Amino acid sequence: MTTALRRYCLMLATAAAAALCATGQLAADEPATEPRYSDEERSHWSFLPRTDPRPPRISDPVATSWIENPIDAFVLSKLREHNLQPTRPAKRTALARRIYFQLTGLPPTPRQVRDFVDDDAPDSVARLVDRLLSSPRYGEHWGQHWLDVIRFAETEGFEYDRYRPGAWRLRDYVVASINEDKPFDQFATELIAGDELSSGDETTRYNQRVAAGFHRVGPIRRNAGNPEVAFSRNEVLTEMTDIIGAAFLGLSVGCARCHDHFFDPIRQRDYYQLQSFLSATHEYNIPLVDDEEMKRWEAANDTAQAKIAAIKKRLTDADDSAKPALEEQLKAATAAAPEVLPMISGVRNDPQRHTAIHVLVRGNESKKAEPVGMRFLGVFLPEDSPELVRDAQRPKTKLAKWIADETHPLTGRVIANRIWHYHFGAGIVPSPNDFGANGQPPSHPELLDFLANELVRSGWSWKHLHRLILTSNTYRQASTSSQATRASEIDTDNRLLWRFRRRRLEAQEVRDTMLAVSGQLDERMGGPSIMLPVDQELIERLYKPDQWRVAVDRGDHVRRSVYLIAKRNLRLPFMEVFDQPDLQSTCPRREASTHAPQVLEMLNGPMAGQMAKAFAQRLRSECGGDHPRMAERAIWLVAGRPPTQVEQRLAEQFLREYSINEFALAMFNLNAFMYID
Repeated sequence: MTTALRRYCLMLATAAAAALCATGQLAADEPATEPRYSDEERSHWSFLPRTDPRPPRISDPVATSWIENPIDAFVLSKLREHNLQPTRPAKRTALARRIYFQLTGLPPTPRQVRDFVDDDAPDSVARLVDRLLSSPRYGEHWGQHWLDVIRFAETEGFEYDRYRPGAWRLRDYVVASINEDKPFDQFATELIAGDELSSGDETTRYNQRVAAGFHRVGPIRRNAGNPEVAFSRNEVLTEMTDIIGAAFLGLSVGCARCHDHFFDPIRQRDYYQLQSFLSATHEYNIPLVDDEEMKRWEAANDTAQAKIAAIKKRLTDADDSAKPALEEQLKAATAAAPEVLPMISGVRNDPQRHTAIHVLVRGNESKKAEPVGMRFLGVFLPEDSPELVRDAQRPKTKLAKWIADETHPLTGRVIANRIWHYHFGAGIVPSPNDFGANGQPPSHPELLDFLANELVRSGWSWKHLHRLILTSNTYRQASTSSQATRASEIDTDNRLLWRFRRRRLEAQEVRDTMLAVSGQLDERMGGPSIMLPVDQELIERLYKPDQWRVAVDRGDHVRRSVYLIAKRNLRLPFMEVFDQPDLQSTCPRREASTHAPQVLEMLNGPMAGQMAKAFAQRLRSECGGDHPRMAERAIWLVAGRPPTQVEQRLAEQFLREYSINEFALAMFNLNAFMYID
């Protein structure tokens, strides 16, 4: 039976079963049978063990001279199959800007570009890559990529959008882990099972407890403020299970919550067996103070909350004339309340609240079928593999070890593909969160296995894979090609990599680059997240005024975007207009839309206006009133290259006719600023 026919039959069978349930001919709570996994299901490319491919051998000496490392051999071989060839190398100025942005998310200074252009040593690219990989800016940028994937936020979303105390510590953990090149298998294990680990010194144990906050970053609906009603608990477990499948395995396991997966060999029973590893896991805020300080805080907070409640009660019954004064009292009382104590937003296993996991008919918590125990996804196991015992000790550690096993067919491929995707704008598998039958197949399957093997052989080193990719000639290609017309007819989406894919800056990169170019960027790292000034009407419509506390330190307002508050129900308008993810679900790939509000934000928005003013001041300070120098310096800062003759002439003319503030604003609206070639 073909895969397409099997899918069709499965959908018909599911529809027929639903119809029988509706007519009463089949009991709604009757457990479904568990069919075996066919050879065809097990033979899907991503479920098979990784191969150990060798770089293709190419006899043509001219073509061979283009091969800098094994990546080039795989890419060139595929290009030659389609009668295509690589495009010319990118200009050194464009390559410098590309590498800086891709590793740090920030532009190079003019001096850094010139130093790279003047360095004609054969290993100049490798040395630049190594230098940037050792920069703390690298972890900030690549940490944001991973935070996108795990849909990191510091609030719960839905009606209450309640804050999670200390959630920012997980963001700092991710940034630090990537900066230190923590092996991905260790990184994954700490995220999945950090609360069950107890090895190492106090710093290590602290980081492990923080890492386990990974299970807390998803959205959660609170029913009337009660966190433990059955529906809410079921939604929490669903969020925890689905993100493990998407982030680490690249599988849409959540599609099997209500029925067998329509496309992949993931049965509904598989889903709840996977969820069983998490059944004892409950949220737990870990205070970072001693018992005495905790008691003092509780007493002060009880007093403050009682005062706030009393004012709110009076406010409810007050007439219009008395409300302004009471509202001021409420603001003062709220401001006087003690700050939340430092704590870790974590989880722990709670045996007292451990309940058996059941298969749920159509995912409905009130319709429980048979109970299940812990078991890894069946398609990866021999037939009739037994479930783990239901009271297994350290269940998440067992799950993490299975996921992070170096022989697992998915994990290495998924993370290698993510790294490739962020460098080339599209993955070898273009659907980074879906390696199943409904995802897109790899364009270069042998190259994907080679990269996954390299990742594992290097001790799961992220930085090793970065070096390999960025020192390849495949990566160094220009973004425009003389063969573009013919190549586009053969390979419209550039999946064969006959050129480099041009891309627009992401939301955080746009803001951070404006800060850097204007000389305003504050490079302090870590700590509690920052709330920036937002239109008051927006705050009042969404929240009570005390829920949005703007950072008092003005220096915090110009820190990197990764340190801004990740609040689900309120994204900064500037970030939202440039496609910042909504934080409700995993974001494996940033989209890049183009629409009028982006232009309005860049021409009339407060952020653009403030940064243009600061940029203008920088140009005055560095160039005086010299228009030619201003024009040249501005282009170098925003584009990372010298101006063309036309650009120089037009910039000087603009400066003669308009203010320098308007000139600075115009510079931020250039394609050379907004795009990476």
